[in-house]
Amino acid sequence: MFNTNYKIANKSVWQGRIDSEDDFDAFRWHQWVKFIDLRKDDLVPFSGKLGFAFIGFCCDEGVRRNKGRTGASKGPRSIRKELANLPCRFSQEVKLFDAGNIYCENISLEECQALLSKAVKKILSLNLFPIVLGGGHEIAFGHYNGILNYLNCLYEGNPAPTSISTSSSNFSSNSISNSDTSSNASSNSSSNLDSTLNSNPNSSPAPKLGIINFDAHFDLRPYPNGGTSGTMFKQIADICQNKGIPYSYLPIGIQKHRNTVSLFKTADKLGVKYILANDVIHNDDWSILEKLDDFIKLQDHIYITICTDVFSSAYAPGVSATQPLGLEPEKILKFLKYILKSNKVISFDIAEVSPRFDQDNTTSNLASALIFTVINTLAKVNNLSISYV
Repeated sequence: MFNTNYKIANKSVWQGRIDSEDDFDAFRWHQWVKFIDLRKDDLVPFSGKLGFAFIGFCCDEGVRRNKGRTGASKGPRSIRKELANLPCRFSQEVKLFDAGNIYCENISLEECQALLSKAVKKILSLNLFPIVLGGGHEIAFGHYNGILNYLNCLYEGNPAPTSISTSSSNFSSNSISNSDTSSNASSNSSSNLDSTLNSNPNSSPAPKLGIINFDAHFDLRPYPNGGTSGTMFKQIADICQNKGIPYSYLPIGIQKHRNTVSLFKTADKLGVKYILANDVIHNDDWSILEKLDDFIKLQDHIYITICTDVFSSAYAPGVSATQPLGLEPEKILKFLKYILKSNKVISFDIAEVSPRFDQDNTTSNLASALIFTVINTLAKVNNLSISYV
């Protein structure tokens, strides 16, 4: 099933203007990205200073189950096309990899999320920073599990298995080759998606993994009939409770008119400290940064997820649930940079980009700008940025 539902990246998507073929200062991302295949088993972890790996989650089954407007399964391709022409404003020691896509075709949502979990774990095992391209926001359940599975292996002292290989490159790069043996990802049901989480009660204390979610919705709904794009953080809360590990969740941009009273009560019951969209708009930024500080200091690692419906529909028309009263991107960019500078962020995703409803690729372009910010901020944190302007 892994071979059927995982496909390597389509190199033809990474095309764009070429101003020079040898001057890195004139390079764009399509000239710098390399391609890795999650089915290969001949690689060892990346040994360079900073590497990123894109993985597409071509799935909106959770949106369909949630009775939303489907179309986000086409998001990864559209986002990549916008990424291709971004300028390389980082050192040549920063490497970009495309790890392909996972497709929800002829399998269940739960199986697709399990595949994403395995892919994220493998990417992290190669010392690469995952950037997951959605796809519906059900992406968060598989993404979180992949991070947590990786951290459990790390904290227990067991190396996580890897199976990634590289293909074409433009410059010589730190090689990625594997001396370990691992099996391909296989079909998993939702009941065993988290089967490896904290499985050894005598192991080291579980890592404190915090989730920061920029979103108009809590996504804390009950799931008697299975998960959707509106249940992930309740599913994660239940996993944490069952495994006796911390549940740390901070949603930012919550809209009162998009969440029931029951969802606010659920958030309070789970101890979720949320930030309303209205507070982001009308309060001074320092009050928000203080709340971010309070959350960040309690975490060992942070996973950032952005649902593009947090933005005003003026900036993000191509989403399942548009927000006329959503946030401005500049606000989110400021908070995003602040979180990244904590040096605790371990992974990132962007969800709900739906080209079907987009206008002039505005939402995909916004997604690319957010990813540009993530990569360049982390490059700066690691003293690998090009500080020209």
